[in-house]
Amino acid sequence: MSSSTVTPLPDLRRIVTAHNETGVSIIQSDSSFPMETTPIPGVKVAGSWITTETPSKDNNLTASEDGTSRQLEGHKLTQPNGTTLRYTDLAPGAATPMHRTPSIDFNILVQGEIILILKDGSETHLKVPGETVVQKGTLHAWKNPGTTWARLAAVLVDAEPAVVNGESLGLKWELPEGFKVPPKAE
Repeated sequence: MSSSTVTPLPDLRRIVTAHNETGVSIIQSDSSFPMETTPIPGVKVAGSWITTETPSKDNNLTASEDGTSRQLEGHKLTQPNGTTLRYTDLAPGAATPMHRTPSIDFNILVQGEIILILKDGSETHLKVPGETVVQKGTLHAWKNPGTTWARLAAVLVDAEPAVVNGESLGLKWELPEGFKVPPKAE
């Protein structure tokens, strides 16, 4: 894995639209934001927008009360009853831990190449920007087999946990032995 923690990928840009007082569509905000370092070597993440309910009432919020200011609890990736738009950058050779969320995830390769790894050991190589994985609450991990940084965009929609043989399969992280996830800053 690359020892560099500096990604050559650009900061993210978020453009939010709204309506003015006469109902005309406008740009409410246009800003860039960086990826954040994680405790996992070579993995950076950023949340772009969170909704807290479905259907969302975000169409009627002011600029000061939008989805950019909402935070997920602890080390969760999903918002109960809502949606999350997030990005993951992986350095060459980097991988995420195996994990599962109670959600339907729409994962889209933006740049580079990424391998989807499932619990049965199968691997699916995403090589072309725009290739998409619909993740239905299964244990999975992501790995960058390439020589350059890779970026994945994901929309996570809260869902009932998968149920197999009567067992509910909710949030799960399979972390390497001895790996400690620091508490999330408040």
